[in-house]
Amino acid sequence: MMNRRDAIRGAAALTAAAACGPARSRAQGGDYPRPDATIRYVVPFPAGGLTDQMARQIGQQLGERWKVNVVVDNRPGGNAQIGAEMVAKAAPDGHTLLAVTLAHAANVTLFPKAPFSLQKDLRPVALIAGSPILIVVPQASPIEDFRALITQSRAHRLNAGSSGNGTPPHLALALFNALNQSAIQHVPYKGGAPAVTDLIGGQLDLIFSNFPESIAHVKTGRLRALAIASRTRHPALDKVPTTAEAGLPALLVENWTGMMAPAGMSDAAVRKLGAEVVEIVHQPEMQERMRQQGFNADARTPERFAVFLNEEIARWAQVIEGANIQPS
Repeated sequence: MMNRRDAIRGAAALTAAAACGPARSRAQGGDYPRPDATIRYVVPFPAGGLTDQMARQIGQQLGERWKVNVVVDNRPGGNAQIGAEMVAKAAPDGHTLLAVTLAHAANVTLFPKAPFSLQKDLRPVALIAGSPILIVVPQASPIEDFRALITQSRAHRLNAGSSGNGTPPHLALALFNALNQSAIQHVPYKGGAPAVTDLIGGQLDLIFSNFPESIAHVKTGRLRALAIASRTRHPALDKVPTTAEAGLPALLVENWTGMMAPAGMSDAAVRKLGAEVVEIVHQPEMQERMRQQGFNADARTPERFAVFLNEEIARWAQVIEGANIQPS
């Protein structure tokens, strides 16, 4: 426990930091970004995926508005840890940025011995958007709706595919099992696409799916959507109920994406960049494009993103530890 002397010293340190902070931030952030510099936006996933699509759209807009070169650099591997470590150890000048997702919040618990700390070596810049989890079954499935799934998953042996251990679909399944006191068996795949293929073929009972990976199959009738794990219905599937409407209000899962930077980046530069990203997301055209791709715009400033990130880390730590999830 902190004693009175430590508290006084801590308060004095904070006061001193506050006194010199603005001047230092102005000095470091006033010329950000350098007009001759290239901003490298690292995406720790393969090209073409959800996070990559969003990063490219944000990067393009940022480059056009600031008249700088923004390059998306795909660095997949290591459960998204390779790209994250690269940015964590990069120069903190704001010219190397990281696209982060729910997977990174989960990795804090999954990889306690990682060579970097998400919360210490990186700092939040902006939350951008979220893509809700969609619970889907084959069209011929006897599970007709989400309430039937709640009941049948307690009485029958069911299995659910995912894009791999510790991925958002797996976390959503684990949360469902915990909330529903069920034991749906997890079947990990190397990516969401092969899992969806096997679901359509009848080799799986269901998937807690990333929205963009299954929506086309729902619209063509190959899959049936039981519910969407978000607070509101999605306009692209407005007849599909939310998990709250369907009987399990605590099952809320969005595979969100945001932007982080090396921890040493100046406060002024972070605020400038965060405000620009938020403004980009608030554009009506951008929000419509996000909706078409299965995202919900959720722009948040560095301070609000920091709060959200800490909450997500704590939330999924409880789920991971309760289900004893291990990285693949």
